[in-house]
Amino acid sequence: MKKEYDFSKAKQGKFYRAADKLELPVYLDKEVKEFFTRRAEEKNARLDKVINIILRKEMEILKKI
Repeated sequence: MKKEYDFSKAKQGKFYRAADKLELPVYLDKEVKEFFTRRAEEKNARLDKVINIILRKEMEILKKI
C-alpha cells in the first residue's frame, strides 16, 4: 500500500445505491418461471410485476394466520 493516496478527483457516492433500488437476484425453478412468464405475457405484464403481486397476496394471507 502507498503511504498516501490522492483523492482530489474522487467523486463522493459514485458507487452508492439506495437499498430500495438494489436488485437482488431471485432464482426460480424452471417450471415455475415458465408458468408465470406465460401468465405475464398473457396479461402483457412484466414477470417481476406478476411475481410481486403474488408475493404480496401471500404476505396478506400469512399475516392473517
